[in-house]
Amino acid sequence: MNHEQKLSPVLKWAGGKRWLVPTLRSIWKDYSNSTLVEPFCGGLAIALGLIPDDAILNDINPHLINFYSWLKKGLILSLPMNNNQEMYYKYRQDFNKLIQQKKESQKEAAEIFYYLNRTGFNGLCRFNKKGEFNTPFGRYKTINYRTDMTAYQAVLENWQFSLGDFENLNISRKSFIYADPPYDVEFRQYSVGGFEWNDQVRLAKWLAQQAVPVVVSNQATARILDLYGQLGFTVQIVSAPRRIACTGDRTPALEMFATKNL
Repeated sequence: MNHEQKLSPVLKWAGGKRWLVPTLRSIWKDYSNSTLVEPFCGGLAIALGLIPDDAILNDINPHLINFYSWLKKGLILSLPMNNNQEMYYKYRQDFNKLIQQKKESQKEAAEIFYYLNRTGFNGLCRFNKKGEFNTPFGRYKTINYRTDMTAYQAVLENWQFSLGDFENLNISRKSFIYADPPYDVEFRQYSVGGFEWNDQVRLAKWLAQQAVPVVVSNQATARILDLYGQLGFTVQIVSAPRRIACTGDRTPALEMFATKNL
C-alpha cells in the first residue's frame, strides 16, 4: 500500500469527520501497527485520513457497505449522471425498486447510491419506515461526479467491510477503536430502525468494556457527556466547524471527544 497516497472520501457525508483527522493522527501515530476498528465507518474520512494497514470498517447502513464492497473491487461507473431534478427522482425510484426486489447488493445499486448521495440534499442519507430512500433533490450549482474509482482499490485491499450491530464485532488485542455513532439528536433515521437512546447507552457501555484504545465522538448533549463521564472516559468538549445537518443548519456545533485506554 502506498502510504503517501492521499485519497479524499468518495461520498458526501452528513457529520463527516475530516476536520478531526489531524487530532486523531496525533494519537494514531503511537498505535499505527494496530487494526483500526470503526463500528460506524460513515464516509471513510477517518480511515482515508489515517491509512491503516489493516482496518475493520463496519456500519448499520447496508447500502453504504454495498457501495464500499464494490469500491474495493475497483469501481467504474457506467451510469449517466447529471445534476438534474427529473433524473434524480427517476434514479431514486429505481433505487427503491431494487430495495423492494432484494437486489440492493448489485453493482447497479452501488452506482445509483453514489449518484443519489452526490446529488441529494446536503449529503443526507435518510430512509422512511418502509426502508425507502427519501432524501430530496439537492441545491448544488455544480457537482463533480467521478466515474473511475479504481485508485481506491489498492488502499482498500486489506480493509474489511462489515454490516451489522457493533456488538458483533470481534475486537482483538491489536485493535484501535474509533466510534462516531449517529448523533444524539432528533434526526435518527439514518437506517431502518434508527439509533435510539438505548442504543447510545448500549454502545457507551460496550466501548467502556474494551481493553484497547478507544476514541469516541458524539454531539455534546448533557446526557451524552454524563454517560461517558460516568463510564470512566476522559471527556472533552470541542467546537466543530460548520457541519451538514438534516435541516440545512450549518452553524458550528459543540461535540464530545472522549478517550479511554490511551
